[in-house]
Amino acid sequence: MPGCAKNSPLGKTQPETAWLKEIHSQVLQQSLKDLERAYKKLFSISVPTFHGSRKKAWATASAIPQGCKLDQSNSRVFLPKLGWLKYRNSRDVLGTVSNITVSANGGKWFVSIQTEREVEQPVHPATSIVGIDVGITRFATLSDGSHIEPLNTFRKHQQRLARYQRAMSRKTKFSSNWKKAKARVQKIHTRIANVRKDFLHKTTTTISKNHAIVCIEDLQVRNMSKSAAGSSDSPGRNVKAKSGLNKSILDQGWFEFRRQLEYKQVWLGGDVLAVPARNTSRTCPACGHVSADNRQTQAKFACVDCGYENNADVVGAINVLERGHRLLACGELAQSGRSVKQEPAEATTQGLALV
Repeated sequence: MPGCAKNSPLGKTQPETAWLKEIHSQVLQQSLKDLERAYKKLFSISVPTFHGSRKKAWATASAIPQGCKLDQSNSRVFLPKLGWLKYRNSRDVLGTVSNITVSANGGKWFVSIQTEREVEQPVHPATSIVGIDVGITRFATLSDGSHIEPLNTFRKHQQRLARYQRAMSRKTKFSSNWKKAKARVQKIHTRIANVRKDFLHKTTTTISKNHAIVCIEDLQVRNMSKSAAGSSDSPGRNVKAKSGLNKSILDQGWFEFRRQLEYKQVWLGGDVLAVPARNTSRTCPACGHVSADNRQTQAKFACVDCGYENNADVVGAINVLERGHRLLACGELAQSGRSVKQEPAEATTQGLALV
């Protein structure tokens, strides 16, 4: 696949792919570069299976590295082969435009503009440090005793989504009615994703602005949310309960919560420390006694050694904070969510909606 971007004009000469002439040449080149990069990564693991076809179809996203213009005063963007298009501005574009990516999601078109500019080293406005324990009953519990209730947006739309999915399954595949039913299902999925993303952005922004250092558990969400079904030879146990737990973890977006915290702290000049999660909810913050009997129920913590009592999630957050202090005291910032040598990134992607 090396050098495949240079061969993009060959497809335009083939009768079955003559429609490629309608697309800007750099869009095709960028797509082939992305494909080449993906193959290089994938072939190092396994041989991929091709499921596509040589037919005309809408791509979910297309990058345009050159030839774009931006007129913010009139809310217009110029795209090669399409001309000037009106858009709804979500935020001011700062810096020099590097490239533009056009994407489709939920029946709407979006333009993401990546810019570059120089900024000074940020200094975080706050000086506090906080520990956070994530959970199912409480989305996030802070070491100061406050907590954030979960949104559970998927569960709120689960029944309506299932009803539309059943209706879609009864339609003839690729028929007009099937496409309409599919659009209704996609609309619900888009709604769920947007509500979850909005909740996570508001939550992480509030935490990042109020705390210079955030200590979180170093959770392997992918491993935690694996299926427990097993195989026919060795079936799993408590499959239904584990399935419900996996659904709750993915519904609340623990991985995205950590990802947003990390990059927002970089922008503000703060830091995220990921500490070991082992026994954070079983260790007594008063005497240090570790025992599974300390957590008598899902919500109640009562130390069997000294009698200390508190909410189990608050205890977990306190222990996460204590481990974060130890990490700082030992000078082991290299184990944090980002490298101490990393500079604050200001090459940002700013999203605009086409109208």
